[in-house]
Amino acid sequence: MAQKPPTERGAGDAAVQKGPRDRSGPGHPAGTADTGPGAADTGPGAAGPGPGTSAAAGFSRRRLLGTAGATGLVLGAAGAGTGYAVGEAGGSGEPGAEGRPLSTLGTDMVMFHGKHQPGITTPMQAHGHLLAFDLAPGAGRKEAAALLRRWSGTAARLMAGEPAATAGGRDTDVARDAGPSLLTVTFGFGHSFFARTGLERSRPDALDPLPGFSADRLDKGRSNGDLWVQIGAQDALVAFHALRALQKEAAGAARVRWQMNGFNRSPGATARPMTTRNLMGQIDGTNNPKPSEKDFARRVFVPEDGAPAWMAGGSYAVVRRIRMLLDDWEQLSGGEQERVIGRRKSDGAPLSGGTETTDPRLEKTGPDGELLVPLDAHARITRPDQNGGAAMLRRPFSFHDGIDADGEPDAGLLFICWQADPLRGFVPVQRKLDRGDALSKFLRHEASGLFAVPGGAAKGEYVGQRLLEG
Repeated sequence: MAQKPPTERGAGDAAVQKGPRDRSGPGHPAGTADTGPGAADTGPGAAGPGPGTSAAAGFSRRRLLGTAGATGLVLGAAGAGTGYAVGEAGGSGEPGAEGRPLSTLGTDMVMFHGKHQPGITTPMQAHGHLLAFDLAPGAGRKEAAALLRRWSGTAARLMAGEPAATAGGRDTDVARDAGPSLLTVTFGFGHSFFARTGLERSRPDALDPLPGFSADRLDKGRSNGDLWVQIGAQDALVAFHALRALQKEAAGAARVRWQMNGFNRSPGATARPMTTRNLMGQIDGTNNPKPSEKDFARRVFVPEDGAPAWMAGGSYAVVRRIRMLLDDWEQLSGGEQERVIGRRKSDGAPLSGGTETTDPRLEKTGPDGELLVPLDAHARITRPDQNGGAAMLRRPFSFHDGIDADGEPDAGLLFICWQADPLRGFVPVQRKLDRGDALSKFLRHEASGLFAVPGGAAKGEYVGQRLLEG
């Protein structure tokens, strides 16, 4: 394997570097987003050139064609916004371009070890899996520690583009031909984990169960769990490969409680870098907090002197499966949809005028004397200054799980938000939405979970080691 180039560091100590391309061998939101039920700041990648782009136009696979995604993390030439080069001879690209790679996306690599776990400030990925596990009957602290040790080792190898080398001794080869593809694996602990492992005294107060909300229609079988895993990647096979490897590693120690699969816009799908859209067609995630903001870390991560000590550098993830009632939503006119959100559908600008990033002028009225941004508009209700500065970083995936028995799409948002304290982040905002958000009638919360996600593991350590061996 070729020598890896130096790591590039971004905000929050997240690190991305160009990973190995060839895999020979046996296997291998004070701000909450205000334009939808949940999303990160930008799409999973910037746009590539149009299909007619040719090598003669000076196109290079090393050329950076976009910016970073969810949190503004700059990746350099191998970043999430990297486009594609013309294909090899005999393929869809320019004849005679033999040997040129079809894509550079596979080379993007995130470091597993660091101050924070990956998958929080990492740019949004095109494919994702969320899983919750319950410890097996009779399994306790010792078995949990052994599992997290195995999982951490496997995640580190997979994120580096190496074979899984699972307990079975053989890699499945699902991702044999791909590079790391911006793969991230993130681990968290649910409320029930601490009783199962005899660690109740170490359970954070911030992990107290979330209150109920009027839009909740929660399926307990698809909510909560002892352990939570988030997987993201730019390639669907790479993401699935990680899912299978971790599931196999859990055998005998934990069993899957629920699994959800999601997606985002693919890198290069738009003509320029832009904020992503949700399944309602709305630009979604305009006001997500960014690592460049001086108080970003305070809002998102538990401080080094925070409590409990084992959560230093960690964060809390609220996970909600939010069903979008698309048949009802799509019966509204475009203007009606805009008034529900409080922003133009075309470009995400507030109805009070300006561009996507212009602050809404909440008191501005139209010729008829009515507020341009209605009192119940989603953009008004979710503004941080309307919620005591409540802050969370939203980094979701969309989902579509087919058509239900009534012929309606089972689709919506796998909402994931990160914050230093959910009782000051997610809860106050959701309570405000619960009391009068015009968008709420088009949403149904069908599953929910809250997880403590500890800080990243140093080399030679595993995630959660300070808790399980402290």
